[in-house]
Amino acid sequence: MMRTHYRVVIVGAGTGGISVAARLLREKHHLVDEVLLIDPETKHYYQPLWTLVGAGAVEKEESERDMATLIPKGAKWLQDKVVSFDPETNQVETAVNGTIHYDYLVVASGIEIDWGRIKGLEAALGTKQVCSNYSYKHVDYTWDTLRGFEGGTALFTHPASPVKCGGAPQKIMYLAEDYFVKTGVRDNSKIVFGSANPAIFDVAKYREALEKVLERKRIDTHFRVNLIEIQADDKLAVFENLDSGETFEVRYDMIHVTPPMQAPTFIRESKLADAGGWVDVDMYTLQHKQYKNVFGLGDCTNLPTSKTGAAIRKQAPVVAKNVSDLMYGQVPVASYDGYSSCPIVTGYNKLILAEFDYEKVPQESMPFNQAKERHSMYILKKDFLPVMYWNGMLKGTM
Repeated sequence: MMRTHYRVVIVGAGTGGISVAARLLREKHHLVDEVLLIDPETKHYYQPLWTLVGAGAVEKEESERDMATLIPKGAKWLQDKVVSFDPETNQVETAVNGTIHYDYLVVASGIEIDWGRIKGLEAALGTKQVCSNYSYKHVDYTWDTLRGFEGGTALFTHPASPVKCGGAPQKIMYLAEDYFVKTGVRDNSKIVFGSANPAIFDVAKYREALEKVLERKRIDTHFRVNLIEIQADDKLAVFENLDSGETFEVRYDMIHVTPPMQAPTFIRESKLADAGGWVDVDMYTLQHKQYKNVFGLGDCTNLPTSKTGAAIRKQAPVVAKNVSDLMYGQVPVASYDGYSSCPIVTGYNKLILAEFDYEKVPQESMPFNQAKERHSMYILKKDFLPVMYWNGMLKGTM
């Protein structure tokens, strides 16, 4: 018989869920066998590498691990899907195993990609020069597309929704431009960026640096526009202007689409969600605003910062500490300052390392100006951050 009650239930065994479980078990040995991770997936992906996979710099298999090898020692893993929450009675409902009761709940179930929101995208993805690095299945096709590109218009998009890693839509564009220079097709190519955002980046220091990159690379930018349809047979992209509401078409020879994203359905339809569908947590303590034994972290929450793994690295210790303190009758006071980081690859061997907080103030960890493109920071992203992720962050040690 499977147990139906645990001290701590964690929904989602991604970056946030595993990190919190590992930290709780490192610090509180009495929680052995009392922490349950619920996640239906058999594989776990280090998604920041997918930009480099799409540019042919890394093999996609390097980003994949078996979930079973990552579950922290002392935690239980239920390979099942949560279908609903009942925070009034401290229980979650799963698809196969029924009701699970908890004393404390941590929601870390990530973000849901809505491929269907762009008309024609799902059917065309992975064919006819329509590519996206946001799919493990199709990320190789980005590289195939770049290698086969012989000139014309290369179009890159950023949707009118929150996305995981807000810099990723432009990183692949800079790498593509660099690759087109190397293969001699840059001079008969036009590179276009259509973004729903009002500017290339939110933080002034990095925005100014990236505007220089755009100028140097001769990239045409269109802001406050949102891709709504792809007509793959005719190689036409249909955008809406978010200010005027008018639609217009762009003809392309290849397109890299960043799809719209949203909170997972079972969160949007639950009592844990705010009006936008995200887990409604205090931006500092990460405690749910209404249900005090519930915490959230990562991409599924309404935290007003970029949805990145680097943000989760700073959120996980706060959640672990506050859950632990609450168990012992203390008021949760550990606080998260909104730190997030975006390593923005600006070419092969070049990177701007953006780090900032809720106030959009740079919070740089290196003893030099991180708005400058550096080879050392590219090596950090490509070679060192994955090792830190697998061997440190997921083990609760950093």
